[in-house]
Amino acid sequence: MRIERLRAAGRGRVLVELAGGACLTVTDRELLDFGLRAGEDLDEEALARLRAAAGASDVRGRAAELIGRRAMSRAGLERRLREKGATEAEARGAAEWLEAIGALNDADYAQALARHCARQGYGPARVRDKLREKGVPRELWDAALEALPDPEDLAVRFLEGKLRGRAPEEREKKRLSDALARRGFSWSDVRAAWRRLDTEIDVE
Repeated sequence: MRIERLRAAGRGRVLVELAGGACLTVTDRELLDFGLRAGEDLDEEALARLRAAAGASDVRGRAAELIGRRAMSRAGLERRLREKGATEAEARGAAEWLEAIGALNDADYAQALARHCARQGYGPARVRDKLREKGVPRELWDAALEALPDPEDLAVRFLEGKLRGRAPEEREKKRLSDALARRGFSWSDVRAAWRRLDTEIDVE
């Protein structure tokens, strides 16, 4: 396949115009690695390798954009890339590249996600659910959870924000206790939080 013309396509990309009207967008890296120039003939094997390399570069670019917009786990990134059309190998390669340059780190992401959940007023069980949902490896959960504020303190803060200094009625105590449980707090933390507010509750 003959290369008819090379044109700059912006953002470090080059448009390779091939005989017959076909086009292929590559990066400067492929341009140099393959020694591409107008008038050159590419055999089927070279063209296939060029397409594969260009595809991998395109997926790496998309991966960098995704990570730039929002932090995520490696598993989450690979899933998003596959949803956008990348092959499993391309998604894995892009994730490995981002890990190698320090832009993707599951341990750091787990810590950041746990802190975010704590700021939202969620307890340990809800944080574990979020870590699982976002694809954080199980072996990183404990370290992330250990870095959380005391769940009893978080529960007290939640109750104080709702009560604003007034004494709760029995029905309200039940409602707020249930709300804390849904937020991922254990019943022992819920009881302890109420005791710190000089209130006892009766829950099963």
